[in-house]
Amino acid sequence: MKEDSYVSNAKENNGSILNTVNIEPPVFNDCWNQIGVKGDRTCGELKTVIHCYECPVYAAVGDSLLEREPPADYLENWINILEETSITPHISDSNEAIIRTAEAVSIIIFRLGKEQLGLPVKMLQEVTHPCIIQPLPHRSNELFLGLVNIRGETLLCASLSYLLHIQPTQENINNKPNQEPKSPVKPINLQRMIVAGQGEDKWVFPVDEVHGIFRFHLNELQDVPVVISKSEAGYTKGIVYWEGKKINYLDSDLLFYTLNHKIL
Repeated sequence: MKEDSYVSNAKENNGSILNTVNIEPPVFNDCWNQIGVKGDRTCGELKTVIHCYECPVYAAVGDSLLEREPPADYLENWINILEETSITPHISDSNEAIIRTAEAVSIIIFRLGKEQLGLPVKMLQEVTHPCIIQPLPHRSNELFLGLVNIRGETLLCASLSYLLHIQPTQENINNKPNQEPKSPVKPINLQRMIVAGQGEDKWVFPVDEVHGIFRFHLNELQDVPVVISKSEAGYTKGIVYWEGKKINYLDSDLLFYTLNHKIL
């Protein structure tokens, strides 16, 4: 991954980019889709930056897209798109960059164990690297993990895995916090902490991986299958599919109501 090689020749690399509006897509080396976190993860820089979002190459490509000159009809085309708000749109792909409807919701998708979950973006405050969890004597338990300092603010930390009865993977069991790895090769740590809530009602949730923010149409929500455990199903509004994976779209109102009444 070389910062000075992010732009490539059109004949060498067609590149992939978010759907744009009637313009010739720029050509660049989308290495994150090839050897980065969305590829085979063979990039040597991942050991240092952990995620492609932290890589200077990724940032340089983003800067080049923002700084490029817009086409003459850019504003007019976007106005036309935003005016198209079909009530019953035909949904062909959940991962479209633009969903032309007012009845869509943005969610952050993350992983706990082997389960992929989603929370509405309106509840998202921040995603950060794992921090030290300070347990409280006679208060901390499997659900209420303790206190976490996020940018100088002390927040309550809870385990969604325990609340939803999601079993940890063997990888998580072998890599517990504050435990020295047995192997001399340090594995890539995909674990993150999600700060979610509204106003002063904020909680911190340790998660195994954050996939990003995506947008879905409400018509895509499917009923919760009976095979989902009762605890998990109780907090799930519905099921959506992203990149062929089942995503449990969580009921954030019920989730925070339960945490406030069980812990506070």
